Amino acid sequence: MNVLIIGSGGREHALAWKIAQSPLCEKLYVATGNAGTAQIAQNIDLGINDFPNIKKTVLEKNISLVIVGPEEPLVNGLADFFRHDPELQKIKFIGTNQSGARLEGSKDFAKHFMNTHRIPTALHRSFTPETLQEGLQYIDNHSLPIVLKADGLAAGKGVVIADTYADARKNFMEMLAGKFGKASQKVIVETYMHGIEMSVFVLTDGKNFITLPEAKDYKRISDGDKGLNTGGMGAVSPVPFANEDFMLKVRKRIINPTLKGLQAEGIDYVGFIFIGIMNVNGDPFVVEYNVRLGDPETEVVLPRIESDLLEIFDLTAQKRLNEVQLKISPKTATTVMLTAKGYPESYEKGTKMTGFENLPKEALAFHAGTKTLDNQIVTNGGRVIAMTALADTLDEALDISNRAAEILKFEGKHYRKDIGFDLKKLVK
Repeated sequence: MNVLIIGSGGREHALAWKIAQSPLCEKLYVATGNAGTAQIAQNIDLGINDFPNIKKTVLEKNISLVIVGPEEPLVNGLADFFRHDPELQKIKFIGTNQSGARLEGSKDFAKHFMNTHRIPTALHRSFTPETLQEGLQYIDNHSLPIVLKADGLAAGKGVVIADTYADARKNFMEMLAGKFGKASQKVIVETYMHGIEMSVFVLTDGKNFITLPEAKDYKRISDGDKGLNTGGMGAVSPVPFANEDFMLKVRKRIINPTLKGLQAEGIDYVGFIFIGIMNVNGDPFVVEYNVRLGDPETEVVLPRIESDLLEIFDLTAQKRLNEVQLKISPKTATTVMLTAKGYPESYEKGTKMTGFENLPKEALAFHAGTKTLDNQIVTNGGRVIAMTALADTLDEALDISNRAAEILKFEGKHYRKDIGFDLKKLVK
């Protein structure tokens, strides 16, 4: 079958890499892709929210399956666009409809959803500019630290953890005044959860579901979990503390009621549900929902899947996910993200990259922000490339990822050298 992946990051390169291995894949297209996807698929210069031209491309290329990587086109209704268009209804589509995408598109909706269906999460309240004074009073009586979240999509930057009341008040007022545009027209104030975080990924056809390998990612820019928040500086899978007992709690308390809740609310959800989980003294709580695979978690989750991913997607779109027997490697996958100078604030683009030919043969280089310019791979984003390894042990995988990160060269390169170190003491 002919397949179109929508997106241009490391997640989409990893999806393309895995799908290209399937004997079911005839032609593979990525819109817009990057220098990495160009090596295994045909890139198409196509905006992720350009619905009319996406339709035109799907029909011209005889696409039979569309996979949406990022959340924005789902929140904007791409799945609904396909479902309601007579020429596109027959196309298989992996990605939730606009109603389901509210789980990520509105944190306020997600919190109400969790309350309604008794899914454990942090205590919280929502405020608007009209209730600003009430919000400030709530903050003044809140325990520290205080978590502030913009209601809408803010490109991963809409969360503030304030350690002082002054900082909380300042950020709260700035957010409601438009710091994140429309995304912070409503702000959620919630209790900080003390624990260790992980990511759980579910693929559902609206009725049946499978749970993919779990992962732990690292958000802060610098070693020791210091500095600004980023889109993710690295990831590890499996997660040592996510043992059978803990994952049973996750399934019973979070995954099952989430899926039942979607069905109860009449949401025909076909696609991924990313569940950010906080392990609080052995009990799981939801940090947030996303309606797509995480990045860079995808770069450690997909290498551990031994089954044919395209076949899984095909069955998902046909609502036959119950027929899937998911095979997962017992090996450990790690990834280390290389970033551009200045990231996560303003950063440089167009920097030449060298050393690809010297990378360890065991390393998987998943491109995130790259492009080809005059036959030379150059940087084209803040997060540039993810160095992934799959090995028998955490130490072995980290050694490969870190060696690869060191070998690849570009001016201003930055990466964390402590990815996974916090998990080493948990590995038996």
